[in-house]
Amino acid sequence: MVVTVKKKFRLAFQYDDPFVFVLIVPLTVGRCVSRRNDSFDAYTGRVYENVNNLFRDDVRQVGEKIHRHLPETSTLGVTWKPRSIVANSSHYQVGPFEMSLPNRKVVIVGGGFAGIESAKRLGKCDCVDVTIIDKRNHHVFQPLLYQVAMAGLDPSDIASPIRSMLSHYKNVRTLLGRVTDFDLERHVVISEIGEIPFDYLVVASGAMHSYFGNDQWEKYAPGLKSLPQATEIRRRVLIAFEEAELTEDKAEQDEWLTFVIVGGGPTGVELAGAIAEMARNTLRRDFRTIDASLARVIVVQGGDRILKQFPDDLSDYGKKALESIGVEVCLGDRVTNINEHGVQVGSQFLRAKTVIWAAGVQGSPLGKALGAETDRSGCVIVNSDLSIPNHPNVFVAGDLAAAKDQHGNPLPGLAPVAIQQGRYLGEMISREAQCAAINRPASGRQPFHYHDKGQMATIGRRRAVAKSGRIELTGWLAWLSWLFIHIVYLNGFRNRFFVFFSWAWSYLTFARGARLIMPKHWRITKD
Repeated sequence: MVVTVKKKFRLAFQYDDPFVFVLIVPLTVGRCVSRRNDSFDAYTGRVYENVNNLFRDDVRQVGEKIHRHLPETSTLGVTWKPRSIVANSSHYQVGPFEMSLPNRKVVIVGGGFAGIESAKRLGKCDCVDVTIIDKRNHHVFQPLLYQVAMAGLDPSDIASPIRSMLSHYKNVRTLLGRVTDFDLERHVVISEIGEIPFDYLVVASGAMHSYFGNDQWEKYAPGLKSLPQATEIRRRVLIAFEEAELTEDKAEQDEWLTFVIVGGGPTGVELAGAIAEMARNTLRRDFRTIDASLARVIVVQGGDRILKQFPDDLSDYGKKALESIGVEVCLGDRVTNINEHGVQVGSQFLRAKTVIWAAGVQGSPLGKALGAETDRSGCVIVNSDLSIPNHPNVFVAGDLAAAKDQHGNPLPGLAPVAIQQGRYLGEMISREAQCAAINRPASGRQPFHYHDKGQMATIGRRRAVAKSGRIELTGWLAWLSWLFIHIVYLNGFRNRFFVFFSWAWSYLTFARGARLIMPKHWRITKD
């Protein structure tokens, strides 16, 4: 006999047991009719009470009968089965409705693009319990971090609390804590807040800056991967103009008004263009002793061209666009030293008080804690399904994964890659958990395929480069495309509205409303 309800649910069972008919059919109908209604618990309680009155069998035998019939006969792929009936010493007691087998536990480490997308997909599956843990309580839209560093946007414009982003997924729990290690044999994540067991593990803790073995440079040249780093860069850039205003020494003024960006990728180019435009358009009328428009901005790139991820013609356009707004581009020489006075580039020493690092990156230290093989940058080498060798239930995604596309080419560390990987893992784990819930083997895993939507970089006002497939854009059209794409991908209507408003206001007035210097020390008393 086959019972079909609302097309979405199909329950087939053998009509050879009156218990199955009396119990399962009402529950199936009630589940469909009252699926999102709080009164469903009361409904199921009444059904179980009637069944208990009809059948005086031992409650444990009743529970076994349910489990024996449903896994073998149900063609419902996915969502539910009655929880085992339990009893106490005095009377029969029926538990609420849930999966007959325990939900799979999924732990996600990292609240970046990959982690958030995985959690959102898994949040729609009733067969899993998800725990996402991050050392920060917010998700950051990293492509716009440079706008915070350059006082164009407030930190809250590009960040959202992870809890609020996932609050409507009832099977997702958010934890604030730092993961320190993994025990893959015992299937637990070791963190500062305790051990967290898992059936599936997704590690998406991202990447950090690499100073190529010269970590002492970080003190003088902060990178740009987080909001604290962005606000520190903003503080240093704005203080440089203030200190130049205070001194009467011309040589010292020149040092304060010289900004060196190490790295000619999209981040370095965007930072250089933003500093040059802020000095020439926003700050030139705010000072009396100095001429802010004379600030010197230098991009240092060890290769023979900037924006090497783009074709040669777009790279050449980017170099010319930077030079048109007064940015100096230094190619072919590597940085050999950085100190409080400036940067050693080849045989030349550039005296500068403000240096920003936008060069190498390396994987999070958690990649090595997994015990898997890593590449030279510390990223974990993964299989085609993003799992690590010998552990099919452990996955690495985002910037930490050294993954390849369907053609064998390494995937770049871009937001679209992390987003697609997160969605892929969420859907795959959901499918396997649904099959496990009804004791059926899952189909083979399909390898991850990246759909390249292109990449963009903005160089300043009405200047940008974009490439998507065979389409290449420069100038005004590329700049408008860059604005539109980044607003669309921002999380939440509030962020989209305020970013759009801030950009429109800045375009019309050349103003930057977030020019606040936040001190690092907050205490007014001393021990």
